[in-house]
Amino acid sequence: MSAPTTLTPPVNPPPNLPAIPPLEKPTTAGNYFVSNYPPFSFWKAEFVPELRAALNRAPGADGRPVPPLGIYVHIPFCRKRCHFCYFKVYTDKDSAAIRSYLDAVLAEFAIYAATPAIRGRKPNFIYFGGGTPSYLSADQLRYLTDGLKALLPWDEAEEVAFEAEPGTLTDHKLKAIRELGVTRLSLGVENFNDHILEINGRAHHSKEIHRAFGYARELGFPQINIDLIAGMVEETEENWRDCVRQTIALAPDSVTIYEMEVPYNTGIYRQMKAEGKLVAPVADWDTKRRWVDYAFNELAAAGYSIASAYTAIRNPATTKFIYRDRLWAGADLLALGVASFGHLGGTHYQNHHDFEPYLARVQAGELPVYRALTPTAAERYVREFVLQMKLGQVSRAYFTAKFGEDPVTRFAAALRTLTDQGFLTVVDDTIQLNREGLLQVDRLLPEFFLPEHQNQRYA
Repeated sequence: MSAPTTLTPPVNPPPNLPAIPPLEKPTTAGNYFVSNYPPFSFWKAEFVPELRAALNRAPGADGRPVPPLGIYVHIPFCRKRCHFCYFKVYTDKDSAAIRSYLDAVLAEFAIYAATPAIRGRKPNFIYFGGGTPSYLSADQLRYLTDGLKALLPWDEAEEVAFEAEPGTLTDHKLKAIRELGVTRLSLGVENFNDHILEINGRAHHSKEIHRAFGYARELGFPQINIDLIAGMVEETEENWRDCVRQTIALAPDSVTIYEMEVPYNTGIYRQMKAEGKLVAPVADWDTKRRWVDYAFNELAAAGYSIASAYTAIRNPATTKFIYRDRLWAGADLLALGVASFGHLGGTHYQNHHDFEPYLARVQAGELPVYRALTPTAAERYVREFVLQMKLGQVSRAYFTAKFGEDPVTRFAAALRTLTDQGFLTVVDDTIQLNREGLLQVDRLLPEFFLPEHQNQRYA
């Protein structure tokens, strides 16, 4: 999995969530991961006309530099729904429904490609997320990507990233994915223990991980990433250490590690609710942070560099996360597919989060946008600052030049709080989180939110 871009609406969330929860606590239901700003709960249907206005403006018409353009394609199909999954996915669609969906994605893309905001631009990066993009057959993938390239050529793209579930990767399909131009293959490993994979609802097994990884290496993918999740149901200290050992033995180009959270629209939460339980049956936050710290230390000892709160990379000179870095620096993101989140011409938007309404809107020749929001200048500053804080450090000069105010001045109170708590230092041009702060950065980021967004529901 990756940084979330397709959250579905929460089920019966509490009216308010604390901006900074207690330092040590068990895992309870709720969204923890900060993937955008302002919070999604502030995006509204009545703001959708703002996106239409943005699409009618040529890039740079607002006086700001023309940002890079990225494309996100949501593939919402899976073999199984993981018990911790909060993305919009479907496990019951046949080949005809899938073809209808791919046709809708291409039709949606054609609408965007004809607008002044997009016409003639070439994407800098492309990301296929899910769900499970590798659920599609080789022929379905070719049909989709050929159609996308015909509308906006990819010849200048720096990165084409593709999420994959190991059990869906036959040799034939891996070869096809490589031929499509994918530069970063992200394997949703999550864990190497078959029992833990099964009890958490994963569809693949450990033998499929090793087979898929080995053949992907033979095919010469420029970057292979492995995703892990710390704190899955029934995870143990001994098993987590073995997962880290096996990861290092494979020597992927990068490793992404997330700490298990339990949003309201997950199978785990539904079970908790049915049983009247408040605490999720997963590791507490202190344990999860300790396990990620252990993994980072082991990876560093094996020659990896810690590149963000979630990633370790083997070779910083050649291993990049273009999608992440461009998005966190204010790139345009043209998001396609059911429930996907995008950002164009200064306006955030999300598509309809159910399959049939999404198809119906596109088949009627309309954009399937469900809600939107145009951030103010102050909100744009906060958004970019909190997202880049996930890298562990930010440059004062960068933000001063881009937004006209030193972040040390803009965020004086929040920086003082985190400095006093021992998470952060400011030295010359650099605002830097230490390892303890980096391990719980998503818990700390709401401290930088504007007052109207503090203590409010995130999703």
